[in-house]
Amino acid sequence: MATENRQKAVALNVASLDRFFREICREIGLTYPPAAVCLITDGEMKGLNTAYRKKRKTTDVLSFPWEERPKPRSLGSAARVLRREFLGDIAIAPAVARRNGKRFGRSVAEEMRILLLHGILHLMGYDHESDRGEMERVEAKLRRRLRLE
Repeated sequence: MATENRQKAVALNVASLDRFFREICREIGLTYPPAAVCLITDGEMKGLNTAYRKKRKTTDVLSFPWEERPKPRSLGSAARVLRREFLGDIAIAPAVARRNGKRFGRSVAEEMRILLLHGILHLMGYDHESDRGEMERVEAKLRRRLRLE
């Protein structure tokens, strides 16, 4: 299993999340597992966000690439290059996911799947803060294909 649960605030089916992780990999064309996933507390997430992004608040997901990658030309070309690579680490705060899920009308499980997909795209080199909507478009397409509307 590529997912470690280090928090107790939110009850989760980690095995189900890990099965979805495999489904994401099949859909994108990556070898499972392309990353290590750690489910952490709000406090741990706030510490990481402060240390690495200089934002003194918690967030839902952070990605830590094994190495810096250029922005992909396309999802398919990135998957061909990265197919068997270890991409890095993903930290997800389930308590934040639960709050966001309530706000967006989604279950915690669905929100966790969305965050996992989002984290993988970041590890592949996508960056929604600087790419003029490209990551958002790729993510929306994958969400439809993975039934994550």
